[in-house]
Amino acid sequence: MPKLAANGIEIDYHAEGAGPPVVLLHGATSSGLEDWSAQRPLFRRAFRLYIPDARGHAGTRWDVADGWSHEMLIADLEAFVDALKLQTFHLVGFSMGANTALAYATRHPERLRTLLICGVDTQRQPGANVARKLMDPQRIDREEPAWSAALERRHGPVQGPGAWRRLLPAIAEGVATSPLLTPEDLHRARVPTLMAYGDRDVFVPVDHAVALYRQLPDARLFIAPDCDHQVMVTRPGLFNEAAGAFYRTTETEARARAEDRP
Repeated sequence: MPKLAANGIEIDYHAEGAGPPVVLLHGATSSGLEDWSAQRPLFRRAFRLYIPDARGHAGTRWDVADGWSHEMLIADLEAFVDALKLQTFHLVGFSMGANTALAYATRHPERLRTLLICGVDTQRQPGANVARKLMDPQRIDREEPAWSAALERRHGPVQGPGAWRRLLPAIAEGVATSPLLTPEDLHRARVPTLMAYGDRDVFVPVDHAVALYRQLPDARLFIAPDCDHQVMVTRPGLFNEAAGAFYRTTETEARARAEDRP
């Protein structure tokens, strides 16, 4: 995959398709191609996809000993789209990536044609407690050896052997301590938005999703039945149908937002 120098690191990313640009951000511990594998065949028919790996993940090398924060991820996104010279674009994010995407939307709504976010919360709990438990490397080695092996395969070749054992606690600490978006922040995210959640998400209860939906200026809320945190992975058919309808119904406004940007 190509690499792009942005914000002092080399961001590994995948690009495919043709059409208006879409940037897709993955969740914590994963990679872009893995999280969005079920969406790529559909999305690339209508869009030009840019799928980066977050710092410290998969192909984007970063040692968390040199720091880890939500602000770093936002700055990475800002630098990434600037380096690609994307004046306006559609933005998609899951979990950690959705946190980055939503924060970006509150700061640069004029750059976005649309926003699609999955599994994001603006309340501290229960997400912080769930992350602390699930991202404990000792527990993973003891109780989930298959996931331990998958994490090593995903991150080890570029990040170094065992790097994920340092990455996961840093992410969990960030979930517990990163500043939360306020209602005033959310009011600035004036962009057509689709929020997609599973009804059994242990990180984000449905009532939290509804509360966030009510605070965003132009949001639609989709709740997938019998579904966990990874809505686009667990219910790809339903997710893709909802995303397709969202993009069709907002196409005119998205085009107008792009034309308004010099």
